[in-house]
Amino acid sequence: MNLEIITPDKTIFKGEADLVQLPGIDGSFEILNNHAPLISALAKGKVKVGKGKSEEFYDINGGVIEVLNNKVLILAE
Repeated sequence: MNLEIITPDKTIFKGEADLVQLPGIDGSFEILNNHAPLISALAKGKVKVGKGKSEEFYDINGGVIEVLNNKVLILAE
C-alpha cells in the first residue's frame, strides 16, 4: 500500500508499506494491504511502519488517518 505521513512542517514518510500500526483514540489498530475505507482520529503515540522485515517508528501528537483504494494518508501533529 502507498503510505504518506504529513505534519504541518514536512512530509515524514512517503512510500510503500506492508503494515501500519497506529495509536487510535480508542486504542491501537493496524492497517494492512487492501484495507476497507476508513477515516479515524489518532491519539498521541508511535506510528509503526513495516515493510518486509524492517520496521520504522514515528512519534505523533495526534492527527487523523484516511484509508482509500490502498492509499493511506496520515495528517499528524
